[in-house]
Amino acid sequence: MGQDGGVSRAEVCVAACADTWRGAGEVLASPIGALPMLGARLARLTVEPDLLLTDGEAMLLAAEDGVVEGWLPYGKVLDLLAGGRRRVMMGASQLDRHGNQNIARIGPATRPTAQLIGFRGAPGNTVNHTTNYWVPRHSRRVFVERVDAVSGVGHDRAAAAGPSALRFHDVRVVVTNLAVLDFAGPGGSMRLRSVHPGVTREEVLAHTGFPLAIDEVTSTRLPTDDELTLIRSVIDPRGLRDREVPA
Repeated sequence: MGQDGGVSRAEVCVAACADTWRGAGEVLASPIGALPMLGARLARLTVEPDLLLTDGEAMLLAAEDGVVEGWLPYGKVLDLLAGGRRRVMMGASQLDRHGNQNIARIGPATRPTAQLIGFRGAPGNTVNHTTNYWVPRHSRRVFVERVDAVSGVGHDRAAAAGPSALRFHDVRVVVTNLAVLDFAGPGGSMRLRSVHPGVTREEVLAHTGFPLAIDEVTSTRLPTDDELTLIRSVIDPRGLRDREVPA
């Protein structure tokens, strides 16, 4: 458990992920991974009741217990994606200061040292609708000066590609096990927005492979009592959150 009234780091991260869905309204929510899913379900039960929850692909889920309630034809998912009526929270094997994301490979294209899951839908996600990221292990291996392959499009590349790429480009927030970051720095560069309770600004900087823009850095908010009840008793009674973000 954590040092703030028994709140764990994982629970702070779930609430921070939930906050990325504020203002989404009636959209198809595609959270990819355990913590993004818990955050989306928490948002659906609190601040965004109109979210249409999915398993990250085409199954429609109940917010309370994650039970599959329906199926959305994948063609329809792509229609919603292209029309901007979808929002996603993805992972990243690498991220640079402008939000370019890599989930494809590590190393040069001619001789990669590791093959990852491929480019998948990341390019389309980042140029068609709001995209946020979850990084469970904040480190210099993830936050790099230059990604080895561009899967998700960052702010600098979208701007360089012109209006066709920039018109609906909306990469907003990165939540990690240490902090919350956004892209309000100069030229759409990554900025340190808040550090989680028990984490220092210096710790985040030491685990990031490039300089972060810094204005006023706050402490990431703690979950409310109602949110803690929902996290612990309704959406994650088995404590899956603590496997991804250990105490």
